[in-house]
Amino acid sequence: MKITIYDGANTIGGNKIYIKEGYNGIFLDFGMNFANYSKYYEEYLSERSARGIYDLWHLNLIPKLNIYRSDLIPKDLGIYRYPKIPINAVLISHAHLDHVGNVAILNEEIPMVGSSITMTILKALRDTSTGKHLGIDLPYYSIKKPKDEKGYVLESDRKSPYCSRKIILTDDNKNIEEFIFYRPGQNSSNKVKKINQNEVKMLYEEDFGFEIKAFEVDHSIYGAVGYIVEGDVSVAYTGDFREHGKNKDKTKKFIKEAKNASVLITEGTRVNRDNDVNVSEEDVYNNSLKIIENAKGLVIADFSPRNFERLEIFKEIAKKTGRELVITTKDAYFLWALKEVDKIDIIDDDVKIYENLKATQYKWEEEILDIYCNYIISPFEIRKNCENYILCFSFYDMPHLLDVNPDGGIYIYSSSEAFGEEQEFSFLRLWNWLKHFNFEIYGFKVDENGKPIFEKGFHTSGHISKEGLRRVIEKIDPDYIIPVHTENPELFRWAFGERVVLLNNGESLEI
Repeated sequence: MKITIYDGANTIGGNKIYIKEGYNGIFLDFGMNFANYSKYYEEYLSERSARGIYDLWHLNLIPKLNIYRSDLIPKDLGIYRYPKIPINAVLISHAHLDHVGNVAILNEEIPMVGSSITMTILKALRDTSTGKHLGIDLPYYSIKKPKDEKGYVLESDRKSPYCSRKIILTDDNKNIEEFIFYRPGQNSSNKVKKINQNEVKMLYEEDFGFEIKAFEVDHSIYGAVGYIVEGDVSVAYTGDFREHGKNKDKTKKFIKEAKNASVLITEGTRVNRDNDVNVSEEDVYNNSLKIIENAKGLVIADFSPRNFERLEIFKEIAKKTGRELVITTKDAYFLWALKEVDKIDIIDDDVKIYENLKATQYKWEEEILDIYCNYIISPFEIRKNCENYILCFSFYDMPHLLDVNPDGGIYIYSSSEAFGEEQEFSFLRLWNWLKHFNFEIYGFKVDENGKPIFEKGFHTSGHISKEGLRRVIEKIDPDYIIPVHTENPELFRWAFGERVVLLNNGESLEI
């Protein structure tokens, strides 16, 4: 068996881990490396989709391999002289883009493996996205074709239906197929492009040349799994995981199953944080409840997109404090999808959906507002009785707050800390918005230099603590430890000695 780290060896995210044995090969995740992307791109500067993978290739943001979608290769990009490795499937640990954001550019024949919740979230993300970034083209995409005979510029084929990838589920789900191949608005309009259906099968029905087992793990997004891959040797891959959320018992089961693994490939996001306080989701609940119980006026809860466990926490707080939770239409679409596929029912009479004041609605917005027509609340209704609501808004929703026009209230920042200078500027802008409305702010402050300072207790990491990871590795007791998804892989060697295999991107371990 040969294990190659193509990306994610010494950064947080961008995991692209390749396992090869004989003529068989699989990838464990194929994510965007945000650290490398940010060297060249920011929010309003991204790769040119009309050039396919040309920009990503020349900026070394993807491996130099002949493994990509044929319709994304412009005529002046000669990738065919590069290695074409066998890829039976790509195993997706969860639906965060730093793990799945480059899967969409892989050869169209490569199946994607993941949990039903992960596939549901990816489909909903594709339905609701308006950008041209290639990474969101999952599980369906428009085929690109040359604009002219030169073949340098690619454009989407607007006449043909969308193509879809073959999907392999790690859990048995009978409801997903209808949602996966449904386009919002297709039942009411002939103008909506359809999706050509592909196969949806169960993991046990497929033979990828390895025995593959998936186990749910606790993470900050629903549907996360760890994998155990059996070949000549056994490999356990954690993906991103933790032990302090509501699914912590599932993490324990994965650890128990991984004890027979010879190789452990593990994330190490927090290994360099010596004074790291391990805040739990229960701590977030208690600390936020204490603030909101005594709050006057409107409460705003700001947490990461698709962190549905955090949304449920604020829903429970709203109920306990006599308020109603108000979510965005995009939140509602994701929650509706989870209900349709996985019977996770979060929207009820205690939840309202915020009505944006906009001239036109996307098809998915029209559909969700029709489904939940009795749950819609206008900004003017909130304005009348601000003290009755917890509003789930983030920085990008601030312009809509002008319609509510609150005079004071409580804002709780319950998301990750800033990374990079551009995000620090975003926090300064957010601070200015909140001060304009006279909000009392919890979770972060801005110092005299405009730099954000984050307050502990209102957010918990999606990643296992340093000491927790040490205990996990000791329990599994593998022969080889390969750290990924970390900025400090050398700390593993300090803690576990020669068992730790430190690989740079492009390097391999052969067993």
